[in-house]
Amino acid sequence: MSIVAIVGRPNVGKSTFFNRLIQRREAIVDAVSGVTRDRHYGKSDWNGKEFSLIDTGGYVVGSDDIFEAEIDKQVTLAIDEADAIIFMVEVESGVTGMDEDVAQLLRKSKKPVFLAINKVDNSKRAQDAVEFYSLGFERFYTISSINGGGTGDLLDDLVKALPQAVEHMEDSLPRFAVVGRPNAGKSSFINALIGEDRYIVTDIAGTTRDSIDTKYKRFGFEFNLVDTAGIRKKSKVKEDLEFYSVMRSVRAIEHCDVIILVFDASRGFDGQVQNIFWLAHRNNKGVVILANKWDLIEKDNQSAKEFEKYIKKQCEPYTDVPIVFISVLNKQRIYKAIETAVEVYQNRTKKIKTSTLNDTMLPIIEHTSPPQYKGKYIKIKYVTQLPTPWPSFAFFANLPQYVKEPYKRFLENQLRKEFDFHGVPVTVFIRKK
Repeated sequence: MSIVAIVGRPNVGKSTFFNRLIQRREAIVDAVSGVTRDRHYGKSDWNGKEFSLIDTGGYVVGSDDIFEAEIDKQVTLAIDEADAIIFMVEVESGVTGMDEDVAQLLRKSKKPVFLAINKVDNSKRAQDAVEFYSLGFERFYTISSINGGGTGDLLDDLVKALPQAVEHMEDSLPRFAVVGRPNAGKSSFINALIGEDRYIVTDIAGTTRDSIDTKYKRFGFEFNLVDTAGIRKKSKVKEDLEFYSVMRSVRAIEHCDVIILVFDASRGFDGQVQNIFWLAHRNNKGVVILANKWDLIEKDNQSAKEFEKYIKKQCEPYTDVPIVFISVLNKQRIYKAIETAVEVYQNRTKKIKTSTLNDTMLPIIEHTSPPQYKGKYIKIKYVTQLPTPWPSFAFFANLPQYVKEPYKRFLENQLRKEFDFHGVPVTVFIRKK
């Protein structure tokens, strides 16, 4: 899937535009940055073409005097990672020095750049927009993020410029991607696995940009191990730059079956790690969390049970996820990590017979039926698993519109309890009988 990045200086309307495209109020739209899960990443489609969307607006941190430097980093990363770039400015302020700096970086790139002039909601502002020709782009698009004016022409041209989906010759092997923030131990983990094991077949080019797939066999199970680590030279990006972690993880997550999320236990399960976790969850991937450098934590007499409780608190409400405490340096539990990933893959691909589902779930539903709504009784008569790559189930009811989220979560928890979907998102749909 193609990646489109929205870049530009602060307060030009990037997040409002992002929210409009993903059709959810998900990105932060205030001038003051806050902490919102997944606020930077979403999926959109136009004219039947789906693409991933990155909102760079939320990544700018710090005071005004470092805005320019931070934006330079974001634009550089967007140029490297995105298939197309929407460069957003706004007509009220006119062309600013920061706009010119961003334009200079973008003009040097070979990526398609679409100059979007925001806040153009009347004819006077449309006339004022002509000054943006000075930024050196052949064409611009006048839009209004708030009411959607002008976005159709922009998106028409955008999707035409996105690369056509390439059919890769798949060998049908499952793909496990090792992801995480820089310096968490991803490369060391993979090196420890392949350094001693002689089951490796070959290295092949991955479907995700710049990643390497290594065919790997363990526990009688063969799969592609996707290395996303070390792709970018560390000197080119600050270690704590959140944008780096997310941009690098998007492609790997979208094209894999199971995500092996490695984090440095001595640094904690911080916001960047959580962001990658929620990316995986949003894409309905299996997840295994690896707490690396556990040998350092054990010296401080912190118990694994306490640490696991802390991690699951950060993952709420999705807490049915395996956590393995490893030390790559000491080769501690690294094969347990792979064994767990194989189990998660098997859970993700598990298919339950319709008769078994109904025999198991209908008595549970009868015992704990959906709450009445305005005096109306809700009856669920039938359940079936849907043909999706991850576990999703349709429950057929007489009044599906009155089944609320708490009861859906109850059904999900019962499915997990009865059929073991440990480490895998489960989707519950309520449909008309």
